[in-house]
Amino acid sequence: MEEKTAIRSLLALAHSVRLRAFRALIAAGPEGMTPGALAQALEVPATSLSFHLKELANAGLVSQERQGRNLIYRAAFDRMNGLMAYLTENCCGGAPCGEVGGPSTCAC
Repeated sequence: MEEKTAIRSLLALAHSVRLRAFRALIAAGPEGMTPGALAQALEVPATSLSFHLKELANAGLVSQERQGRNLIYRAAFDRMNGLMAYLTENCCGGAPCGEVGGPSTCAC
């Protein structure tokens, strides 16, 4: 992942509604959620949620699919995993996590 892509993803997640929506979509798994179900779960007005979902989609963190009359939003697990890999690629100074002498705070 390039730095610009990571920054765009992190900026999109740097809002409480967007972070909560993304986490809810992660929890929903590959089935995803409709905007109505997501708005109800988050207790957020649908019009506000629409704006936030658009921001997450522009950052590549969620995908949108039309199923009949409904839109289904899903977390983009590949982008999420790419962001996590980018953030942790130098974990433990490049040494395998859990290696003797590695940082005691390593959470890998």
